[in-house]
Amino acid sequence: MIHNKKWLLGSVVALSMVAGQAGAAVSASEAARLGQDLTPFGSQKAGNASGTIPAWTGGISEPVAGYDESGDFHPNPFPDDQVLFTINAKNVEQYKEHLTDGLMAMIETYPTTFNVPVYRTRRTHAVPGWVAENTRDNATSATIVGEGAGIDGAYGGYPFPILHGDSEQKAYQVIWNHLTRWRGVNITRRASEVAVQQNGDYTLVTSQQEAFFNYYNPEGSESELENIIFYYLSFTQSPPRLAGGAILVHETLNQIKNPRYGWGYNAGQRRVRRAPNLGYDSPIAAADNLRTADDTDMFNGALDRYNWSYEGIREVYVPYNSYEIAQKGLSYSEILGTSHVNPDLTRWELHRVHVVTATLKQGERHIYAKRRFYVDEDSWNTLLLDQYDGRDQLWRVSMGLVKNYYELPGVWTTLEVFNDLQARRYHVQGLDTEEPNTRIFTDDVPNTRYFSPASLRRRSVR
Repeated sequence: MIHNKKWLLGSVVALSMVAGQAGAAVSASEAARLGQDLTPFGSQKAGNASGTIPAWTGGISEPVAGYDESGDFHPNPFPDDQVLFTINAKNVEQYKEHLTDGLMAMIETYPTTFNVPVYRTRRTHAVPGWVAENTRDNATSATIVGEGAGIDGAYGGYPFPILHGDSEQKAYQVIWNHLTRWRGVNITRRASEVAVQQNGDYTLVTSQQEAFFNYYNPEGSESELENIIFYYLSFTQSPPRLAGGAILVHETLNQIKNPRYGWGYNAGQRRVRRAPNLGYDSPIAAADNLRTADDTDMFNGALDRYNWSYEGIREVYVPYNSYEIAQKGLSYSEILGTSHVNPDLTRWELHRVHVVTATLKQGERHIYAKRRFYVDEDSWNTLLLDQYDGRDQLWRVSMGLVKNYYELPGVWTTLEVFNDLQARRYHVQGLDTEEPNTRIFTDDVPNTRYFSPASLRRRSVR
């Protein structure tokens, strides 16, 4: 991986200068706070007044002992940490100040089995030096395009480390920081997802996944993006009824200019077809309708069907440093309980999060009438997401269980869990502890023809 590499791109610097001359909302002096009283990615460096959230002191920027190379499972850097207390149905009122509505509802729905084991807070997020440098440049140049439909003037780093403007603009900025957050350059992974039924039964859907984050291409620049944030390929390998199918996605940066491009390969027909509905609330077959297309990665895709508002920063118990549930050799049966994942394998910490609410616009269609995001102040990952139906009833509670991938370095989800409170079922993405490897990261820059529709059929196998 690239470490401490200066990557000041001429196009980004030039855009920063132009934005400054045009009266950018974040001045050079404000951007200079990054790395000073703010972390390089824009969060408050200081801890809170009570000391329950510590100061950020650099995160985990190097592999810990016992970790050798990308693809290895990540040893728990805090093996001696003990549970401080556990929030359950008996004491939930005592802690509700720091609980989301979704967590309160999970405890109410599953009072005898679901709980929240709280540990000491560890702020482990870190980024390479070149990502920090680009983030500082982006702070003075990045702008929102249209009504949140895209961004301009950003590359190779978080576009909006310092939020500014009105409530709507800040909400757009938080979500675009999530959409473009640092997750490496090139990733491959074999993993499974499951839809767990009310009796605890499930069938694994296993796929080989590949992604190239064009926005973080170390050989590129904003002018060479061709409006693509990332390329994504997924080949289904089991069960037999789904094996051989594949999807290809070109995710766009400015969705006014070009909406997302998607293609699907049907193994039975041996044909590649455009998939114009691979977005919004399109159901995902492998999830047994427990996840929509834009639920993937906690949220993805266009923002245009919702009105967005920023509600400020809260201190909330969130899933963090989720190493125990991601250890090599842990069986899926140990992870997957009847009604939810095994809480004994989870770790919850008190962190500051940005709270954003999306309310469905009048005349627009989506199965979720309202969505409330809880986005990590450090990594800009969406850690918790409450989703409401058309009656304004809490419907689904999504959880992004994150850990630091030492080889990046950086914090990203290891599992994503989607709990349907009404159906009393749940869906999990990212299971790989029974695989020989976890995610493999490289700096390889593939030829984009590798992610073309023409190559999709050639590479798909039954």
